[in-house]
Amino acid sequence: MKLKQFILATFVVTLQYVAFTSCSSPKNIAYLQGMGNGQEQTIAIQRRLTVKPDDKLSIIVSSKDPELAQMFNLAVSQQRIGQSSSSSASSGQTVAYTVGANGDINYPLLGKIHAAGMTREELAEAIEQRLKTEGLLKDPIVIVEFQNATISILGDVSSPGEYPIDRDNLNLLQAISKAGDLQISGQRKNVMVLRQEDGKEVSYLVDLTDPKSVMQSPAFHLQQNDIIYVEPNNMRKRQSTINGTSVLTPGFWISIASFIASMSVLIFK
Repeated sequence: MKLKQFILATFVVTLQYVAFTSCSSPKNIAYLQGMGNGQEQTIAIQRRLTVKPDDKLSIIVSSKDPELAQMFNLAVSQQRIGQSSSSSASSGQTVAYTVGANGDINYPLLGKIHAAGMTREELAEAIEQRLKTEGLLKDPIVIVEFQNATISILGDVSSPGEYPIDRDNLNLLQAISKAGDLQISGQRKNVMVLRQEDGKEVSYLVDLTDPKSVMQSPAFHLQQNDIIYVEPNNMRKRQSTINGTSVLTPGFWISIASFIASMSVLIFK
């Protein structure tokens, strides 16, 4: 008799869990709540990307004298043994300068240039001035681009992964759109942004439902190597398996309940 009561109780609890997980719905899923038409919101000071150690930089120099300028545009074939110069010239690829741990790059004829902490425009201007003052080029035009600037988006989003930063002042909402937006079960109120600052990992929590929390956060404008983590809500956590590799859907629990019901019929037939 006790076994029968146990099985019936298990059956009832399972059905209650299915009903709870099926009927529960996440709250506060709308972004930037309270912002109306024409309403203004102060945003955090824009932070353009600055050069950091281990960054890879594309530096292209042009001038009215292209032959002289070419001295500063090292082709890939000049650095890679075994690659034909014709294929390199046709591709137009140039060498990426890797920023050392001390923040320097080693530039042709100019030697070491301290690049860390500079924006793209500041570094380009510094190289232009060096080329002029040392009499190497009269009218240089320098363009600097980041080649490996990325962010990582993890957690309860549609497409987690690593994404390139394709512009200065890329903001948090634009980054989330790259990952296909949050899942409906992703928690909007405590999105975490991890950033390396002065040798430490600093975390910022952002409430996507609150315009002020989003736009005035130091993490609103992203930097290279930032990590965005979206935590799943409690319902999603309850549905996950022990090893976290899959989700236990209501259909799974219905199957369990059906199995228990079938066993009870066989035992007490």
